[in-house]
Amino acid sequence: MNPAPNLVMVGPMGAGKTSIGRRIAERFSLVFADVDHAVVEACGTSIPSIFEQVGETGFRAHESAALATLLAGEGQVVASGGGAVLREENRALMRERGFVVYLRVDVETQLKRVARDRNRPLLNTGDRREVLTELIRLREPLYLEVADLVLEADRLTPGEATAALVGRLAREWQRNGANAA
Repeated sequence: MNPAPNLVMVGPMGAGKTSIGRRIAERFSLVFADVDHAVVEACGTSIPSIFEQVGETGFRAHESAALATLLAGEGQVVASGGGAVLREENRALMRERGFVVYLRVDVETQLKRVARDRNRPLLNTGDRREVLTELIRLREPLYLEVADLVLEADRLTPGEATAALVGRLAREWQRNGANAA
């Protein structure tokens, strides 16, 4: 078991990183932090506006800075952005400063969960199914590379996923004599 100071949620858009992360933080009396929210706060504008102003590369730089700032702390559940794993320095930081949970979901689940969401610039560029399929093809190996634990979350409600994850984390921490984050 990775005895890291934070719990980091990774996975594609629509996996439940924020909704499940909030619940896990509450359950273990940890602070919840969302990388995307931190980027919006730091930039003073929405993610679509950031993409429009500085492109994906510029957004990823803001994302890396926010992730580094958040993971410098301890006792947190940190919901990463879906693409945060793309940069090696982010993956190294997640492994060093977090016990990483990969919330795995299939493309069908993602499509249902983000159907009405227009705040995701990568989905506004073409056929959503094709975009999500390509993103998961590229990112799945990176999610698996950083993951200390994988939760199949696509057929679970946020409450069910939280309950399953709480049980698995408690067993891991008990078995390894570690404390929550």
